[in-house]
Amino acid sequence: MANLSLAAKALEQGKGILRLAPTWVPRSFCVPGRRIKLHPDDYYVLGGVRGGIDERWLSSTTPAKNGPLTGEHEGLSKVVYEEGGQTEQILLKDVIDELKGEIIGDRLWDEYQSWPMYSKFFDNMGPLPHHIHHNDEEAAKIGQLGKPEAYYYPPQLNNHGGDFPYTFFGIAPGTTKEQIKECLMNFTKGDNKITMYSQAFPLIPGTGWDVPPGMLHAPGSLCTYEPQKASDVFAMYQSLVNEAVIPEELLWNGTPPERIGDYDQLMEVIDWDLNTNPNLLETRFMRPIPVNPDVETEGYNEVWVCYRSEAFSAKELTVYPGQTVTIKDSAAYGLIMMQGHGKMGEWNIETPALIRYGQLTNDEFFVTEKAAKEGVTITNYSSTDPIVMLKHFGPNNPDLTVVK
Repeated sequence: MANLSLAAKALEQGKGILRLAPTWVPRSFCVPGRRIKLHPDDYYVLGGVRGGIDERWLSSTTPAKNGPLTGEHEGLSKVVYEEGGQTEQILLKDVIDELKGEIIGDRLWDEYQSWPMYSKFFDNMGPLPHHIHHNDEEAAKIGQLGKPEAYYYPPQLNNHGGDFPYTFFGIAPGTTKEQIKECLMNFTKGDNKITMYSQAFPLIPGTGWDVPPGMLHAPGSLCTYEPQKASDVFAMYQSLVNEAVIPEELLWNGTPPERIGDYDQLMEVIDWDLNTNPNLLETRFMRPIPVNPDVETEGYNEVWVCYRSEAFSAKELTVYPGQTVTIKDSAAYGLIMMQGHGKMGEWNIETPALIRYGQLTNDEFFVTEKAAKEGVTITNYSSTDPIVMLKHFGPNNPDLTVVK
C-alpha cells in the first residue's frame, strides 16, 4: 500500500467501506435541542458568537454557508485512515473527486461528477421560521441548484419534543396570492402572520415528511434526520418566530440582486399548486414502507423512511440481536448508527451515548457502490439490543420502486 494515495489506502483498508469522522455545524440563530449526543460542555465550544451546535452533517461534500466566521471545511465530512497508530483524515469530497465511480458508482459520477446529496441531524429546541427552498429554475438565477429535502424523526433521538413539535406545511386552501404577498410586504413590521395561512401537523417519531422545492414549511422542534439535495438555497418568509426577529436580508436570500425589493419575485418562488393541495397528508407525509414487502426477511427488517423524492432516498435497517445478515443495495450510500453495536465488513460499529467535539467515533460510514452491490455483512454482537442504522442514497435509487 506504500505507493497508494491516502484515498486509495482508505478505500482498501475498509474493503469498500469508508469510516467517517463526525461533522458538527453551529447555527448562530438556533438554540440546540441537545439530542445529538454531543457532550453538554461542547454545544457552544466554538464560542458564543458562532451560536450553538445543533446540526451534525452526514456524508457531506457540501460546505456549510455560515457567514464570514465559517470555519475551514465546516460541513464537510472527512474519511478516517489509521495506520501504525497514526490517524489521518481526508475530505470525503477529495476522495470522491479522486476515485470517482469507484466510490459513488459510474452512474452517479457520469451524471453529476460529485456526490449530489447529504444528510444531517437537525436538532433545534424551537421551531424554524416558515421558509422556502428554490427549485432548479429559480436557484439558477443566482448560480445555485434547487433544493428538495425530507424529514424523518428517529425515535432514538427524540426523548423530548422540544418547544414546538409541530410543523407548518404549505398554504391553506382558499388563501389568495394577494394575502400571501401582503404578508411578505409586511415583513419588517413585526409579525407578518404568514402562518395564519398555513396548516400545522404534529410530528410523530418514526415517521417523516417530504418537502419539494417551492414548498413553504416551518420545521418543528423534533430532532430530525434530513436527507437533502446538495444545495443550501433558501429564503425566510416569516418575520417573527418564538419572539425572535428574522433579519430582512434572509427574506431576499436567494433573490437575484437586480430583483431585490420585487415582491413578485418572492411569489414566483412559491409553487402555488403544490402548497394549496388539500391532501398534504396523503401526498407529503411518509410512514415507513417495507423495502421487500413480498419477501420474508430473516434476522433483520428494512424499511424505506424517505421515498417520495427522486433526488435522494433513505432506509432504516434493523438487525436483530445475535444475528448475522448480508444486505445488498444497488447504489452507494452513507450510513449513521442509531442503536446497537457489532461488526460491519472490516469495521467495528457502535452507537456512542456521548461524543466530545473532535472525538472520532465508529458510528458513521460510507459504502461504495461496488461494496453495496456485493453485499455488506453485519453481525449484531448483542443478545438484547438491535442494531439500527439509517442509510442515505443519492438520486434515482434503482431499488426504489414504491409508489411516490
